[in-house]
Amino acid sequence: MFVAASSRCFSDESFEVSCERLTDLEYDKIEIWMDEESDHLKPSEVSRSPEDFYSRFREATRLTPIAFCLENDIEPTAFQSLCKAAKQLRIAQITIPASPLGTPFNSEIDRLKALLKIASRDGIRLSIKTKTGQLTEDPRTATELCQSVKGLGLTLDPSYYTCGPYSNTSYDMVFPYVCHVHLRDSTSDQVQVPVGLGEIDYSRMISMLERQNYHQFLSVELLPSLLNGVDRALELRKLRMLLESVVI
Repeated sequence: MFVAASSRCFSDESFEVSCERLTDLEYDKIEIWMDEESDHLKPSEVSRSPEDFYSRFREATRLTPIAFCLENDIEPTAFQSLCKAAKQLRIAQITIPASPLGTPFNSEIDRLKALLKIASRDGIRLSIKTKTGQLTEDPRTATELCQSVKGLGLTLDPSYYTCGPYSNTSYDMVFPYVCHVHLRDSTSDQVQVPVGLGEIDYSRMISMLERQNYHQFLSVELLPSLLNGVDRALELRKLRMLLESVVI
């Protein structure tokens, strides 16, 4: 397993600045986070011209890109262009959000099958994030979606199973489908707390991943809106060092 960090950790700044900050904090791998409603980096910017984004990224940093993560749903045509950008950057992992709670199960399956077909053409793994408020907030439903859409994976964010409506439910069933991981520290009533003050059992989680022969990335994803005066740089260093000590 390898440790990376999401550009979302500095989503309150420009994408280029986030790359600089993560480099200064001694990360060497970056997950590229996009949100159409943010000034950080919009998926429409990337999909409009994959070649221009490739040049922009290479001019901004020497960090190794390891994944794309989309905050919003995306139309198939734009997603196809996004996959082209990922292929140029040698990215083999894209995370998309699951649909909101209340979305018909069959409609979600049809959506995911269409996007998976596009991603598979370029050899890209597609996964949906486990998150409160979306169909994946229930680990059983998350598992059923993967079983219904062969080849679909999960981006495990244990914070939302630690703090959420299913906090008292085991989520061990999702591990066979995990192909990417987002991490921060959390408690049963706060989705983000300072590293070391939460309830995320990193050692057990990594052990569960190892049983599934998981050899991908552990991506640190802090939420700037929930820092509440905490030293962001210190938190990023602490979590990087903690994960590296557990993985090695």
